[in-house]
This record gives sequence, C-alpha cells and structure tokens, in this order.
Amino acid sequence: MVQIQDAYKWINNNDPSNALMTNIKVIIPAFNEADSIANVIKEIPKNVSEIIVVNNNSTDDTALNARDAGATVLTENRMGYGYACLMGINYISKQSKTPDIIVFMDGDYSDYPEELSKVVKPIVENDVDFVIGARTKALREEGSMTPQQVFGNALATTLMKWFFGASFTDLGPFRAIKYSKLLELEMEDKTYGWTVEMQLKVLKKGFTYTEVPVRYKKRIGISKVSGTVKGTIFAGIKILGWIFKYSLK
Repeated sequence: MVQIQDAYKWINNNDPSNALMTNIKVIIPAFNEADSIANVIKEIPKNVSEIIVVNNNSTDDTALNARDAGATVLTENRMGYGYACLMGINYISKQSKTPDIIVFMDGDYSDYPEELSKVVKPIVENDVDFVIGARTKALREEGSMTPQQVFGNALATTLMKWFFGASFTDLGPFRAIKYSKLLELEMEDKTYGWTVEMQLKVLKKGFTYTEVPVRYKKRIGISKVSGTVKGTIFAGIKILGWIFKYSLK
C-alpha cells in the first residue's frame, strides 16, 4: 500500500474526481467506434500516464480519431475483445517503466470516463487489488443496458455467488486492477469471456476486490455483442463456460 500511495498525489477534498494520478494506464479495445472514441479519450483524467486504444480491425476512422485525440493506437486485426486487451497488456509489458494500475474501459462512450478517479480510489487508498465499476440500476440511463445484458449479468453474478461465494453484482467492462495482479491472472480468453474470466481468476487467487457504483448511459452506435443475436448467444456461452469450468477446479 505504501508503494502505491507514494506513487500518487491526491487532493483530499472528498471529491475523487479531483484526484491527480500518475502511473495509471488505460486500455480501450475499440471496433468501429469512430463517432465516440475521441469523446472517451478527452474525458479521461489528464494525469493518467497513457491512454492505449487497441483498434480491433475497425473499418472506419477509429484509429485516426483516437490518435488525433492523443491516444497511443495499436492494431489488433484478430477480432475479439480479449485479443485487443491482450495486445494492450503485451505492449505495456515491453515498456521500461512499470505502471501500478491498469484501467479497462469501452470505447463506445457508455461509461463516464471522468469517473476513472472514483474506480481506482479503492486501490490507491485501501490497497484493494481489483475494482469493478458496477452499473447499478439507480445510476443507469433508461435503456442503456439491453434486457439480455441485465439478465446475463444477474445470472452470471448469481452463479458466482453460489459457486464461489462472490459478492459481484456486475460484469462491467469499466474496471481497474493492480498491474502486478493482472500479470498473475495470466489472462487467456480472446473474445467474449474476458471480463468473467478476470473476475473468476480474482476469486480463485484470493485477491481483494470491491465494486464502485458508476453511472452508465446509452452507447454511441450499436453494440457488437448485445446488439446482435449472434453476439448475445456467443457471449452467454462463453460466460457460462468459464463459470462452470472454474466451478469444477
């Protein structure tokens, strides 16, 4: 805890949005998010060390707009959310300066990027290993999550509670984790199962975790997962597959 606290400077006025941060890197997987990605980048707190957008085989101006907004842009042509996240992690692993915290968020502008300070606060102040930005009903814009998303989250988190005693309420993509702990997870899922794999491995390894309620709004554009029947089915299969796999270990 001391090491992380020494790496950060905080303005202690009970407003986490005013936190000044260093040694935090943000990874944003993005597929055809040209209309939203610049908004996301511009609203991330300015004191993060680096914003990394992984262009996941986009056919629009996602990469150009992200670069123009000030992000580092990587290219991962293999389609899959997990592939994009792994590309970002691999890029960071080759840097000379090791970050303390990695934040993941989507590029569709459904999250409120300025709440990054709120999401990382438990790590910095309380030495928590892993934090989920939970999209609680009270803070969600109406219609921002599809019925299948709401049902899938409820089912997955309920199963994790039954099988592992977990207290997760969401599989939210807006999340923060200590870099050292992320490496210990040895993430491997390449597509739809990335988020649940991370949470299951956090549970299995006994890492400390918590959730922070965050706001959530309607995304710009159509979801590549919940917005299609194919995406919804494959995401559901992946999520349930990871849960049952780990329940047998």
